[in-house]
Amino acid sequence: MSVRVRVRRVYDPPEPGDGVRVLVDRLWPRGVSKDAAHVDEWPKGLTPSTELRRWYHAGEGSYEEFARRYEAELTAPEAAELLEHVRELATKGPVTLLTSAKSPEQSHTTVLVRLLEADRR
Repeated sequence: MSVRVRVRRVYDPPEPGDGVRVLVDRLWPRGVSKDAAHVDEWPKGLTPSTELRRWYHAGEGSYEEFARRYEAELTAPEAAELLEHVRELATKGPVTLLTSAKSPEQSHTTVLVRLLEADRR
């Protein structure tokens, strides 16, 4: 079964093909009302820990190291359960991961998409 997971910035207006809109940031994005964001789910336990997020944003390590550490965090029971939930949503229809990251391709969303796609094969 072909499913679709895509990443969009939460600041972009919703589109009809978004499907289930899942905010994957730990903090609510600045300047966006909950009504305007059209977020269906906000699984905070699926997001990078505060410590990891601060470490990465402080420029203390590479993206590759961040991705490795984040993937390790996703093996914790709560995060693994939430990842499985999003995977189940994606088998039923399109899922859009929403982030406030300025460069989503260098954020945790890339790790999430890779893991979701790897488990669908």
